[in-house]
Amino acid sequence: MIKKLLPILLAVVGLGAGVGGGLMLRPAPEVVSIDPCGDTGTAETGDAHVIATADAHGEDGHGEGAPAASAYEYVKLNNQFVIPDLEGGRVISMIVLSLSLEAKTGSRENIYAREPKLRDAFLQVLFDHANTGGFKGAFTDSSTMNSLRQALLEVAQKILGPEINDVLVIDIVRQDIG
Repeated sequence: MIKKLLPILLAVVGLGAGVGGGLMLRPAPEVVSIDPCGDTGTAETGDAHVIATADAHGEDGHGEGAPAASAYEYVKLNNQFVIPDLEGGRVISMIVLSLSLEAKTGSRENIYAREPKLRDAFLQVLFDHANTGGFKGAFTDSSTMNSLRQALLEVAQKILGPEINDVLVIDIVRQDIG
């Protein structure tokens, strides 16, 4: 009996040690900051990509009488969006998008708490965009993408309020079905 349980027990212990070691040794995400001059710097702190926007009154954003710099964090939505593109009732292509939100620093938990409602609203905007032909032809044209981003931003701000500054399309792929 012990001879049969020993390999299983060793496998479970080894698996647990491997997962624990992997979690402990993973690198911290990079934080990228950009000053008004366009210089970038990186630091390994925090859990979000942060852009600090400095005011024009001083290099560090704290010039005389200047307001403190405002900071945004980028919150990547957990799963991709998959949108069918229909023509004559048939699926002619599938569009896969990854989205991130540019939000005021500290908004991450609120965004993730409201993510199901946000995803539902984003899907409705994406389906409407597909139904009006937004993913046909040159679907990555800047005017087409800007109108899509604007529609997504309006919905995000309706759900989450003014803490959302922008919606970013991180990845977009169209797979035509032949």
